[in-house]
Amino acid sequence: MNLPATVLKRPIAASNRPALPDPGATWLNQLDDSALQQALLDRVDAAWSLCVEVHPDLPRPRVWCDLRGKCAGQAHYGRGGLRFNPVLYRENRHAYLVEVVPHEMAHWLVHHLSDGHRARPHGREWRTVMEQLFGLEPRVTHAFDTGRASPAPYRYVCRCREHAFTARRHSLARRGRGYRCRHCAQTLVYQPFVEP
Repeated sequence: MNLPATVLKRPIAASNRPALPDPGATWLNQLDDSALQQALLDRVDAAWSLCVEVHPDLPRPRVWCDLRGKCAGQAHYGRGGLRFNPVLYRENRHAYLVEVVPHEMAHWLVHHLSDGHRARPHGREWRTVMEQLFGLEPRVTHAFDTGRASPAPYRYVCRCREHAFTARRHSLARRGRGYRCRHCAQTLVYQPFVEP
């Protein structure tokens, strides 16, 4: 039985505090990789349990930590679960569990409502779940430093500056695709990093 989005009219506590307990930043910073992985799985399970209160037929999502790049998380309906970025999680442990897990679980819940397939990704239904179920401000993007999560290890130069290329863009350049600087219009040239 799929419930319509209007069923999500559940009042938040008067204190307007998050519905999930705070995981504790000090404790999280002491965890090794396997314990950190388990903390993520436990948080997803807690968020799913909260969602099941309003949608009892909600399937339990599978969880993968295989997302790369600047994206922190993704509800992947085709694979049947949630994907998370392990680099961003490791570097932003507390904020990740408090914000990203409920964000993705809200997508998972909205998609499984009777009219969820028609809902906009960050539309009214998703915002309602974030505010009224999880007690969080519905933020669409994160503010994590993505420098190590989305490395651009290939250096190209022009007359006026250096440009960092991803592996994909570097591969295209090596196969003949030309890139020009937007400032000086000179063709970019690959310059390998030289260790001192």
